[in-house]
Amino acid sequence: MDDQAGHSAPTATEFNLAAVHEAVEAAVPDRDCIVAYRADGSVDRRTYRDVGDRTRRLAGALRARGLGRVVERSRLDSHESGQDHVALYLHNCPEYVEGMLGAYKARTVPFNVNYRYVAEELEYLLRDSGARAIVYHSAFAPTLAEVRDRLDDLEVLFQVPDASGNDLLPGAVWLEDALAEQPTTLPDELVSSWSPDDLYILYTGGTTGMPKGVMWRQGDIFVAAMGGRRNADQQEWSSYGQIAENAAAGGAKLLPGPPFMHGAAHWVAFNFFTNANTIVLPSVTDRLDVDDLLATISAEGVNVVLIVGDAFGRPLVDGIEAAVEAGTPDLSSVLAIASGGAALSPGVKSRMLAAMPSIIVMDGLGASETGQQGTQLTAAGQEASTGDFTPGPGMCILSDDLSSVLEAGHDEMGWLGQAGRVPLGYLGDADKTARTFPVIDGVRYAVPGDRARLTAEGRLELFGRDSVTINSGGEKIFAEEVEQALLHHPAVRDCVVAGRPSDRWGNEVVAVVALADGAEVDDEELLEEAGRHIARYKLPKAIVRRDVLQRSPSGKADYRWARDQAVAGDGDQAVAGSVEGANQG
Repeated sequence: MDDQAGHSAPTATEFNLAAVHEAVEAAVPDRDCIVAYRADGSVDRRTYRDVGDRTRRLAGALRARGLGRVVERSRLDSHESGQDHVALYLHNCPEYVEGMLGAYKARTVPFNVNYRYVAEELEYLLRDSGARAIVYHSAFAPTLAEVRDRLDDLEVLFQVPDASGNDLLPGAVWLEDALAEQPTTLPDELVSSWSPDDLYILYTGGTTGMPKGVMWRQGDIFVAAMGGRRNADQQEWSSYGQIAENAAAGGAKLLPGPPFMHGAAHWVAFNFFTNANTIVLPSVTDRLDVDDLLATISAEGVNVVLIVGDAFGRPLVDGIEAAVEAGTPDLSSVLAIASGGAALSPGVKSRMLAAMPSIIVMDGLGASETGQQGTQLTAAGQEASTGDFTPGPGMCILSDDLSSVLEAGHDEMGWLGQAGRVPLGYLGDADKTARTFPVIDGVRYAVPGDRARLTAEGRLELFGRDSVTINSGGEKIFAEEVEQALLHHPAVRDCVVAGRPSDRWGNEVVAVVALADGAEVDDEELLEEAGRHIARYKLPKAIVRRDVLQRSPSGKADYRWARDQAVAGDGDQAVAGSVEGANQG
């Protein structure tokens, strides 16, 4: 076993995510837990008791099909899972968060599937995770059908109907039918076995070019990102009873704009569940529809809106300004707009506060490997900025050589790190686990790759990810993955991908390519080939052509040079238009 694979020393009370939700349910059973607006104008309201019953039924359905094995944490290395994994392949809907809670109650581990993936990417993810079960919308049945026969571990398929009208896959079961077969109670021996060591897994593209499953103990991720600290003083909850007592003060309403497949969205949702609040979903969930989002805010009296950077912020503030000018819809219930996964630009923040001066705009800093690390709050009358944060508990800056922790006021640009509640590691990857979670003077840190410094005043200055990952519209896109997709085309001799600034997306993907001698190919054909291997949102917004690409003597790509070429461009407007909206939603 790996003696350095462990986690922070446990507090007097540690928590299990299933047990937390059950404690809140017991305290406020009749309060709305999830409210979902439908395209036909109807509203689906599910109380904490409703969600509790449905998630216990789902746990029973998973257990009845043989899932729920557990190998105790003490017998495993940090990159190993001893539980069964359940893929969630869904647009935003009540069944997504119910799928998470039901899987936890079965002592299985749910994980997120990016629904933009093409079949090749989906197969990799389900194979890498070893998924034994999947809950999926009917819209994704054709893509799942392409790869299912090549996935020996995938045994249980629960399908959720949607507007696509796609038929039930052979061997699958409609989710509602599976729930109807089960009681609303669980065996006492199962409930009593729920443990803080039960796993939470979040898949992220990271900086490796392929998705990686970041694996946490529930006792740690609860505190790091999912509501495990009291709002008043940021201290950890001391007992389930304290959480239940706090539930009486809940009742706020959150509308998450981004998909639950992103950690930022379901982290905030679980924060709201812990505090006995309500999650509100608009009727359009496969993309960002600002009119629908604002109408839902008005109809339901939403208090907090979650978005992802300027990709959401710019169209949202356009809609807010129009609503304020027209006097409808009524947005007076909104108290805060929060951004997670990508920072909001100062200009967008200023416009939001000018249109709605009573709100607070919040930027949240965090990563799959660290949890929540810092916040920036901006109110009307304050100068809007980006890139500086108030540090959260455990946040630190490590020296360039990862040998020490840097004190506030240091001149060196160090590595942004996190101590205390950190992940176990990357599922199935011992080497990357050791690199990302180093031990310094006996303390284990998470160091995902951001460059930063801590000012003498204790403010965090964030410089950005020290890698070639491109964050476009809240999506992390790895340059080498896009390069390989383009290199599938025989006309492409060489390719380097970089990001360049974009008003809409924050950054956008640009491919710098050199063609084979005598080859002739148009940009649309290159994009069509790349689209067979990667999801559409990863496709370049522009293609810049050069006779020769600059590389180091060892053959490594010169990404600084490539970025310069991307910014300079050369007649790429037609391509940019051809993939407009690829990152939407």
